[in-house]
Amino acid sequence: MYGRSLSCSPEGIQKAKKALICYSLTQKALAEELEVTRQPIGKFFTGKPVDRNLFIQICDRLDLEWEEIVAEPVIKEEVNQDNSIDIDAIVQGVREKTKPLIQERCGTMRVLDMTQPIGLNDIYTSVNILDKITGQRRLGIDELLQQCESQDFDRFGLNRITEKRLPGLEAVEKYSKLMILGKPGAGKTTFLKYLAIQCLGGEFQAEHVPIFVTLKNFAEAANKPGLLQYITEEIINPISSIRDVLTYGKALVLLDGLDEVTEEDSNRILKEIREFSDRFPNNQFVMTCRIAAREYTFEKFTEVEVADFDDDQISNFTNNWFKDKAVKPETFIKRLKENNRIKQLAASPLLLTLLCLAFEESGDFPANRSELYKEGLDALLKKWDAKRGIQRDQIYKKLSVQRKEDLLSKIALTTFEGSEYFFKQKVAEQYITEYIRNLPGANTDEEALQLDSEQVLRSIEHHHGLVVARAKKIYSFSHLTFHEYFTAREFVVVRQSSEEALQNLVSHITEKRWREVFLLAVGMSPSADRLLLLIKEKIDFILTDDPRLQQFILWVREKSLSINFSYKPAALRAFYLSFDLSRSLSRSLDLSLLLSLSRSPSQSLSFALSRSFSLDLSLNLSRSLSLDLSLDLSLDLYLSLSLSLSLSFDLDLSLSLSLSLSLSLDLSLDPELKNLLQKLREQLPNRHNRQESEKWWLANGKAWCEELRIVMIKYRNIGHDWQFNNEQKELLQQYYDANQLLVDYLNSDCYVSREVRQQIEDTLLLPIAEIKQRQQQS
Repeated sequence: MYGRSLSCSPEGIQKAKKALICYSLTQKALAEELEVTRQPIGKFFTGKPVDRNLFIQICDRLDLEWEEIVAEPVIKEEVNQDNSIDIDAIVQGVREKTKPLIQERCGTMRVLDMTQPIGLNDIYTSVNILDKITGQRRLGIDELLQQCESQDFDRFGLNRITEKRLPGLEAVEKYSKLMILGKPGAGKTTFLKYLAIQCLGGEFQAEHVPIFVTLKNFAEAANKPGLLQYITEEIINPISSIRDVLTYGKALVLLDGLDEVTEEDSNRILKEIREFSDRFPNNQFVMTCRIAAREYTFEKFTEVEVADFDDDQISNFTNNWFKDKAVKPETFIKRLKENNRIKQLAASPLLLTLLCLAFEESGDFPANRSELYKEGLDALLKKWDAKRGIQRDQIYKKLSVQRKEDLLSKIALTTFEGSEYFFKQKVAEQYITEYIRNLPGANTDEEALQLDSEQVLRSIEHHHGLVVARAKKIYSFSHLTFHEYFTAREFVVVRQSSEEALQNLVSHITEKRWREVFLLAVGMSPSADRLLLLIKEKIDFILTDDPRLQQFILWVREKSLSINFSYKPAALRAFYLSFDLSRSLSRSLDLSLLLSLSRSPSQSLSFALSRSFSLDLSLNLSRSLSLDLSLDLSLDLYLSLSLSLSLSFDLDLSLSLSLSLSLSLDLSLDPELKNLLQKLREQLPNRHNRQESEKWWLANGKAWCEELRIVMIKYRNIGHDWQFNNEQKELLQQYYDANQLLVDYLNSDCYVSREVRQQIEDTLLLPIAEIKQRQQQS
């Protein structure tokens, strides 16, 4: 091995002299520049040994690679003239000597706000690899949308666009030189550390020696050593046999974080890596880099991409994280499945870690999801690099973190309004150009602005991974969750909840895909009073222009007033709205709005099952079920539907072809009503005689149901046959869904004054005439 002193080879001396002339230097001038005496400079040019550091400094000044001009040691290990060398023994010896060092550097991980490091093997989840780089696929926007829709776009979001996956270890075995690309926080470094630990443990490439190089540290090393020198003197020092390991191709060289090298050092480091891999080609090389970092070219390296976590990986990571902790992994997984937007974030290992940290604190996700998403964005925009001491090159100096968020908000709203979940690169660049041209001191030259916008787009993808390439020249937000978050942020933060902005937002209240945007906007508003009032106003006017629908809402109010119970009037109205819609819209009874309005323990589902309601319920369901009978509907199907309805309300009663339910209730029925119901029940055929039953219903069913309806209307004011047309049914569905969302927003962790909350609850589900009357009186 080379010692502390190096000497120049004869060929090297000639190269050095030519370089001296090329740079118009003398030996004296060179000595003055390097602040040394002429004596060591003279020794260098005569092939005599000089201090290693000075030797390298001279080479750097003359733009020479020191390894190319240094005289070889007396024992030329690379040539291996001694055929008796036992390389396997050397490898095992080096492995043992490097084990403590590799274990220290790679055996643990600590990210974000973790209070202490965690053992890598305790948390590691296997990585999958995509053979095809996502952003290099030749797909159109229509094809990308088709892929999303085939996998339930609303539920899974954009991160579930997948290609064929290959386990990470298999990919390393398959390719001797591998460049692993991935978004920020995709688990690239963790995977390299895992390779090193597995190699040392004999589980993977046990005949190799793992060499883990953090490229940022290499680039910043004093005196700018070459990669071989850095490995032999600083990474594996003082194990002299490492050169034998490299020469015989017995090293697993792990080069981490090419994207973390500054632009100033980039060319030098790239050159070092290329020359090193060419010099020792028989070794296994694995290098990591963020997607879109720079236009790197390593001809002999195969580029692959780290895939997002799938459900199995999320579950495995979660089980590892919460093992032996108070919070159980099953609880986390259950809550994750209940929150599809949050689940989207879990596809990123970094954001999954953030979710686990947040969940561990309280045993649940924050009630205000906007705060959780903001924490995730802060991790990607600021914390992830800052915690590791990484300073990125600022492509556009005027773009602070807040400016970047404002820019992303502008892009998000513009594309979301147009249902553009995927957008072309040129479109994104145009949005960026329009934004940065208004910044103080911005370049006014159109061509320069265009170049700047290209760099800004690439830097946002590279630095933060919030906007990513989905195919060649086609981008999207990395998660639908973030697309929705930034859309909401544009209304509330950028436009500061102006009247115009809020009116624009509430115009989308009946559109399903805007629901999460509304929830986030309400959650991130310092005060949600005005937004909630505008939402309420918009909902009230959904049914305004249809007298028949207003009559129906009037009936809902009147029916609720006939019930003498100490429950919220809005909750009573919600019950009867749900109650009659279940029949009018031909759907199962939905009490979600009722339950949302009855959150306190005293106002639970038992409210809906109180005696008076049970009677109305039984009468209406009996009639609805009867009306649904047709020639093709068998008695068995009828009975199964009856049973499912009774079970869904947990009644200790039985719905059948008769009115047994209503008559068996312990109620003080009006004697006349009880007598009429008894007569109706006695008319029904024997349900055990299938042939007789079918014949009876065919002949008498319609008349019997009409007779039942008349009784229901007269004595209980239920059973009206509203005969809504399709347009009215659609409006009613929108009205119901929008009110459900409004109540959900009120029940979320938003800031709303007591006065506004009470005003909204008091006027929920009322006819527009009464709402206007109340407004005039207030």
